[in-house]
Amino acid sequence: MSVGGKRKRGGGQVNMHDIARHAGVSPMTVSRALREPASVSEKMRRKVDAAVREFGYLPNRIAGSLSSKRSNVVGLVVPSIRNSLYASMVQAISEVLRANGLHLMIADSGHRLADEEALVEALLAQRVCGLVLHNTRHSKRVRELVRSTGVPVIETGNLPADPLDMAVSYSNFEAARAMTLHLARLGYRRIGFVTLPLRDNDRSEQRRRGYFAALKEQKLPVDPGLVLEAPGGFSEGGDALGRLIQTHPDIDAVFFAGDVLAVGALFECQRRGWAVPGRVAIASFDDLDLLRHTVPAVTTLRLPRQEIGRRSAELLVNRLRGATPERLKIDVGFEIVQRDST
Repeated sequence: MSVGGKRKRGGGQVNMHDIARHAGVSPMTVSRALREPASVSEKMRRKVDAAVREFGYLPNRIAGSLSSKRSNVVGLVVPSIRNSLYASMVQAISEVLRANGLHLMIADSGHRLADEEALVEALLAQRVCGLVLHNTRHSKRVRELVRSTGVPVIETGNLPADPLDMAVSYSNFEAARAMTLHLARLGYRRIGFVTLPLRDNDRSEQRRRGYFAALKEQKLPVDPGLVLEAPGGFSEGGDALGRLIQTHPDIDAVFFAGDVLAVGALFECQRRGWAVPGRVAIASFDDLDLLRHTVPAVTTLRLPRQEIGRRSAELLVNRLRGATPERLKIDVGFEIVQRDST
């Protein structure tokens, strides 16, 4: 059984027997651990997994599919299918693919790198002809799989310095920096920042870095106590705002790295009788339709997610037709939308 992993000493591809010898188990155990993980003990799974990762082994269910004709299906992995933010991007991707005789298969990584890795393996086993990954932070295994298979890949969640293959997005760093500068230029001096969880989320990390960079540019105090992590949700946004005002009564603006958090904070202000922007200004990130209908309407960053989807799919289709892209990274930019909340 030859595979698309590393070569062993003396030439030749690493195979299942090599993995078995290295892990100290039988080839049958390796096969069962890869095909039916629940059929072996956790200890055995860990041993096999460690050997697989060390050798960069590509199981035959994937490697075999690469030597045969690929399907007309593109795999898309997003952090959450419950998040409506991705709807316009997904629709645009699907429309372009459908017009070119291709179909879209969607999977949810749950913001976890390990789940993204498992999904990429599963999609490759289904012989997808291309991948669209919203993450730009990936496990070593995902990078190895992409390199080994040669399947075209588009990343859409950020503009990485070193894309896996191609990227279509905006800079989360520059967007957060721009909004923080906007608030500072409006006269706000104690600006808090509420971010979505940072773990396995390069987008949140880049937004936090952009926020800090803007404060330094404006020579405003850089206070880590003004930064909170919060899961996305209305109640979480309200709780975060309440904590910030309790611990920092002089805070005069809060930038939320997500629209749902911002709306939750606005509801909390209404509940407590805090004027917006009189007591505290609120700014957000994403421009859900809801934000223009709240009272007051919320200042936010507008991101061209539909354009990201359309251009990603077009880039992928052109690559599948053999074209070489002029640019491996496309920056679609962003727009600050000033409303009454600031």
